[in-house]
Amino acid sequence: MENGFVGELIGTAILVLMGNGVVSNVLLSKSKGQNSGWIVIATGWAFAVLAGVVTAVALGSQGHLNPAVTLAFYALGHFPGNEVLPYLAGQLLGAFLGAVLVWLTYLSHWKNTEDAGIKLACFSTGPAIRAPFANMLTELIGTFVLVFLVVAIFNKAVGTTGVLGPLIVALIVYGIGLSLGGPTGFAINPARDFGARIAHSILPIAGKGPSDWSYAWVPIVGPILGGIGAIAAARLAGMI
Repeated sequence: MENGFVGELIGTAILVLMGNGVVSNVLLSKSKGQNSGWIVIATGWAFAVLAGVVTAVALGSQGHLNPAVTLAFYALGHFPGNEVLPYLAGQLLGAFLGAVLVWLTYLSHWKNTEDAGIKLACFSTGPAIRAPFANMLTELIGTFVLVFLVVAIFNKAVGTTGVLGPLIVALIVYGIGLSLGGPTGFAINPARDFGARIAHSILPIAGKGPSDWSYAWVPIVGPILGGIGAIAAARLAGMI
């Protein structure tokens, strides 16, 4: 029985648990993975995508895990309107739940980490250089690449099926993180950032600072515009 809400909820929770989990492992004080670097973060996020998508599909959703993907396909007529809100709700709640699980997993490490900015980075993204318009463009371009290539790998001419599809999507995310992730931390997913930012704002995280809501629009607007642009470009190119 198909259930898009449940699939997106649990799949996104796993995505954020493993994705923000690897960030926490690399950044938090006294973690055994501390200072292991950007390659580890990008790799962890790729596996997070693979695990989340496979889980979501097994539970009956299409495995979007990302409002930018859902809204892009809906805007171009490739996703039913009655499924949009359940998908978005599942993604947002799943991201929140995943962030709560990250907090619990690293519960003893928050008080041992002095930098409040590092704690926020374990939940939501932030720019290396704060330039909101440029940061938004980075997120737009990264999401454009993600969605455009997702369309390409599931094109009938390519014929990607089974677990191979999610695996290739994970590798695409890995490549985006390595190539385009430096300026903003490659949110490329409004729910992954917004849901976890909400969790940061309300959880009793030891020594936390503000949740930087003034930046929160960037990983929302950029990915949504990038996803819609990618679907439009794929249609113009005859891919869909």
